[in-house]
Amino acid sequence: MRSMTWTRYVAIGDSFTEGIGDAHPDGTPRGWADRAAEALAARTGGFAYANLAVRGKLLGQILERQLPEALALKPDLVTVSGGGNDLLRPGTDVDALAALMDAGVAELRAAGADVVLFTGIDPVNSAVIRRTRGRVALFNEMLRAIAVRRGAHVVDQWSMDVLHDWRCWSVDRLHMNPEGHRRVALALLEALGVADAGDWREPALAPLPELSRGARLLFDARWARGYLAPWIGRRLRGHSSGDAITAKRPGLTPF
Repeated sequence: MRSMTWTRYVAIGDSFTEGIGDAHPDGTPRGWADRAAEALAARTGGFAYANLAVRGKLLGQILERQLPEALALKPDLVTVSGGGNDLLRPGTDVDALAALMDAGVAELRAAGADVVLFTGIDPVNSAVIRRTRGRVALFNEMLRAIAVRRGAHVVDQWSMDVLHDWRCWSVDRLHMNPEGHRRVALALLEALGVADAGDWREPALAPLPELSRGARLLFDARWARGYLAPWIGRRLRGHSSGDAITAKRPGLTPF
């Protein structure tokens, strides 16, 4: 690992990497990748950054479209996050999903790039998404094995208990808010061995008051009506939130 000497960072993925839920002052997505790029740029002369992520994409779409574009930029650091949208679908073949990721990481490593992967977050506190918990846990184990086999790094979001707190999430419960993205950026920098960037564990969040069963049901019902139902509707129509979206930073530029 070339700690703190990367000068060509490319991020690929879906809405998580695009930065949905965390915005720049002009309203464009910011997110953990932009935040980490800012920290790396402050430590390295000649640093450039590209973000090819597009919301709503499946892992196969990310690797088919974004991976070749990333390789063409000749990066020395690539973050790869994908599979979350796949795992939301019942019947997803987790073995096939892991094989796709393994092939993609192998290609990036063969090109000389350092690679960072991200485990999924434990959805234990989500009324509906927790049904994917077994698939997410299995995929996480496969990601860790890929990282060992290919010499990649891992940001272990599953072990980040603070991400169980809804104060790190947007009202849609699908995307992190600025606080969540801030903590993930710090976890990435920690995984890369960047010193003095800050601790994602701080500040600790005081426990929230326990909701009554009725309040929880009302909370979940409003979420399902406002966010889950539209998501299901798009899937039934074969649409994606990223159908008309292009990458926010398609080329390597100073950050």
